[in-house]
Amino acid sequence: MIVPVRCFTCGRLVADKWHEYSRRVRQGEDPRKVLDELGMKRYCCRRMMISHVEIIDEFLSYAELAHKKRAHMAWGQSP
Repeated sequence: MIVPVRCFTCGRLVADKWHEYSRRVRQGEDPRKVLDELGMKRYCCRRMMISHVEIIDEFLSYAELAHKKRAHMAWGQSP
């Protein structure tokens, strides 16, 4: 999903830190250390980052399949 702009609990801005957090964790850094360095001290904000799952790419692939199916049906072909 798309990263929430603000923390659901306290309302602090969290989306501006997502790309940096994601990049550094993928490179193998400790998530706790990264969050500390990004200044995310509250556990509610930390939860927003740690529990976020990027599934937008999966959604887009389903939309692409649906589009192809509609195109085939418009031409009278079976999928």
